[in-house]
Amino acid sequence: MKSKYAVIGARVILGLIFTVFGLNGFFQFMPMPPMPGPAGAFAGALAASGYFFPFMKSIEVITGVMILTGIQLPFALILLAPIAINIFLFHLFLVGPGTIGMAVVILALMLFLAWNFRSHYAAIFKK
Repeated sequence: MKSKYAVIGARVILGLIFTVFGLNGFFQFMPMPPMPGPAGAFAGALAASGYFFPFMKSIEVITGVMILTGIQLPFALILLAPIAINIFLFHLFLVGPGTIGMAVVILALMLFLAWNFRSHYAAIFKK
């Protein structure tokens, strides 16, 4: 690993992002602004399903804590990858590129951590 402190910093930032925003999905301690147009319609449809947001927010909280503590960090990154990619695509295509900053930070932190733990993923790519 290149820099122990950079990895710890990335873990703390990424872990806090997912833990805090995951908990916010349950307790609404941070008000979320209404989403315009297609973004609001998409989020509304997911909320109307009744199961999607509780499931996703549970995964965010559990994996956020895993990243913060370092417990099974490579596995936590695999679980979060689809969520992080969808956060990025949601902001890129539905909300607008002006709000994509946090999604870029999330993807950058995840890629940095995945690269630093790449030896843990070697078996996935073997024939």
